[in-house]
Amino acid sequence: MGKNRHHDGPGPSQRQLRVGELIRRTLAQVLAQGDIHDPELNRMSVTVGEVRTSPDLKIATVFVMPLGGDKKGEAIDLLARNKSELRRIIGKKVGLKYTPDLRFRLDETFDRMDETRAIFSQEDVRRDLDS
Repeated sequence: MGKNRHHDGPGPSQRQLRVGELIRRTLAQVLAQGDIHDPELNRMSVTVGEVRTSPDLKIATVFVMPLGGDKKGEAIDLLARNKSELRRIIGKKVGLKYTPDLRFRLDETFDRMDETRAIFSQEDVRRDLDS
């Protein structure tokens, strides 16, 4: 396979970012409307924070967080259990040549932000930043 001449950097390509955002919006819409035939998943409010796709667009890693922060493991299990139905819906709505395999992970961005705020609020760190 030829090398992509338009993307040499270590990060994702524009196409990966565009497809990831399209999948993220579609998943968020599907989960918000309750289009899944699983009543347990429909009762749960899930935020889709980010979708990262592999360079060949065959795998999409979906970072999710249940609202309220509780039942994190249960949300991942429910999404994984309904993966095939979610893939089918994404395939219909997005119109990609190949619908990527979905992998669900917890979005720990907010936890890291809280840890960073705690570090910045420490007196010795504030003193170093002020000088």
